[in-house]
Amino acid sequence: MAQIVSLISFGLNIYSFALIVYIFMSWFPGARESQFGELLGKICEPYLEIFRKFIPPLGMIDFSPIVAILLLHFARMGFIQFAMML
Repeated sequence: MAQIVSLISFGLNIYSFALIVYIFMSWFPGARESQFGELLGKICEPYLEIFRKFIPPLGMIDFSPIVAILLLHFARMGFIQFAMML
């Protein structure tokens, strides 16, 4: 059971890092149009789109990725706590 919890926690952690890399790619012109950027876009955009529906950008700043990463972190911590109770 501990190995499954560890694997899921690791997967959520990797996804968080993928989101961060995808967000930072917006700072570099053409980075999201690369093969790697398009792959990350296919992985990250469906999750980020959920938050963009509810949190509109303020000027040039989009706060929805921050909320998305925080929610993913809290879900990971909650999952670990729940698994420890079993």
